[in-house]
Amino acid sequence: MKTLPLDYAVRNLGRSWLRLALSVLGSVLVVLLILGAGGFVRGMTEGLRRAADPRNVVVLGVGSEESFERSEIPASTASLISASVPGLHSRMGVAFVSPEVHAQLSVGVGAANDTGRLILIRGVTPTAVLVHSQVQIIEGRLPQPGRDEILAGRLAHIKLGLSASAFAIGSKVHIEGRDWTVAGRLAAPQSVIDGEIWMALTDLKELTKRTTDSCVVATLGAGPGAAEFADVQAFCRQRLDLEITSMMESSYYSKLADFFAPIRAVTWITAGLIAMSGLFGGLNTMYAAFASRVREIGMLQCLGFRRRAIVLSLMQESCLTTLSGALVACVIALLFLDGLAVQFSMGAFGLRIDAPVLLLGLGTGLLLGVVGALPPALRCLRLPIPESLKSI
Repeated sequence: MKTLPLDYAVRNLGRSWLRLALSVLGSVLVVLLILGAGGFVRGMTEGLRRAADPRNVVVLGVGSEESFERSEIPASTASLISASVPGLHSRMGVAFVSPEVHAQLSVGVGAANDTGRLILIRGVTPTAVLVHSQVQIIEGRLPQPGRDEILAGRLAHIKLGLSASAFAIGSKVHIEGRDWTVAGRLAAPQSVIDGEIWMALTDLKELTKRTTDSCVVATLGAGPGAAEFADVQAFCRQRLDLEITSMMESSYYSKLADFFAPIRAVTWITAGLIAMSGLFGGLNTMYAAFASRVREIGMLQCLGFRRRAIVLSLMQESCLTTLSGALVACVIALLFLDGLAVQFSMGAFGLRIDAPVLLLGLGTGLLLGVVGALPPALRCLRLPIPESLKSI
């Protein structure tokens, strides 16, 4: 099949600069929307996945496998696990076992004291930073028990709708009617822990008027003689009096990701519907553009070019336009959307514009070019050559 040269399609792009600009802009908007949806889904999924350490085991109350916040276990569980399960990871004699309390509490700053928003607060001991290896203290220090201090996540202000300065070192925040001082700030890159607030375990117990823990997080050892998940599971089954069970931390966050699957589905559906409206707008533009070139298409057929070659050339024009818009959208997404913080019920996470999302954006641009050009091109080619040459 004799095909039209590529430069023929490129030269045709400049026949109407206004139409070209509008087509590129439409492609930018549609692809940017898809990139935003993809970044949201990837950010949420990766945020939940990265919150778990593959070597961590969680011990929690029976029947509370879907929520740490509903779980209650005796406060002695952590010490019993350390003494009863050999082979847990340790360093310089310190076992990587972290008793924790998880609670959703109202937090406000200044005038926001009366309308504070709920945020996940985690009561911890110093061993928490050993167990949660992705956590880094980027400013200040860990909160000390009895001093009404907190350690604020890097994205905690996003969850509360406040400015970053609200959690500067030394700032005061209101939690359940009491003033607390920000002693430090933590970061857990690309993890939902970034949107949490940590405080001393005993302080959170006193604040929530409870004597039990929510869970115990323990890190399995490595090498010969290291503890396995089955060892912790056996301990839980032997101690029926504690009413506890165990699961891998990665399994817990995987279940959370499944729980939020409807939100991700709604995001894709919304983005798809808006993209379809953009596609229909592009179809109208292409119909108008190709309708004015019916005589040109008839002349190309007289010169010996087959209809498939003409359709291919018209699709090249359309794809060059939409892919140009897709590239612009990818650049905008990398500059302004990548890492943009978004709040949700578990805290906050950053949009993730990575290679799979960029590939999705470019694929969307290519699809817009093909689908947007094919129906108008076929419609123009239906006319007999004599009628095409007579058209105005």
